[in-house]
Amino acid sequence: MSVDEKTVRRIAHLARIAVTDAEVPHLQGELNAILAFVEQLGEVDVEGVEPMTSVTPMVMKKRADAVTDGGYPEKIVANAPMSEDNFFMVPKVVE
Repeated sequence: MSVDEKTVRRIAHLARIAVTDAEVPHLQGELNAILAFVEQLGEVDVEGVEPMTSVTPMVMKKRADAVTDGGYPEKIVANAPMSEDNFFMVPKVVE
């Protein structure tokens, strides 16, 4: 697959990038190099290879999903400039 100048300009427009006429050939070459690399990846035989989440075999560390703290809302809002019924109060910012 090859990218032409029109496609480079379209991609730049979609990405909201200002591209001068002098930059188009350079970007065209870079995009074509990226696409050539992606095409090389399609040639790799991955038959029988299981998907993995990491390059090193490891188990994700997980913590127990349990409530470990709480029950003292008065202490939490004690330093708040304004609070009501143990909730933080903030000034209205949208009219």
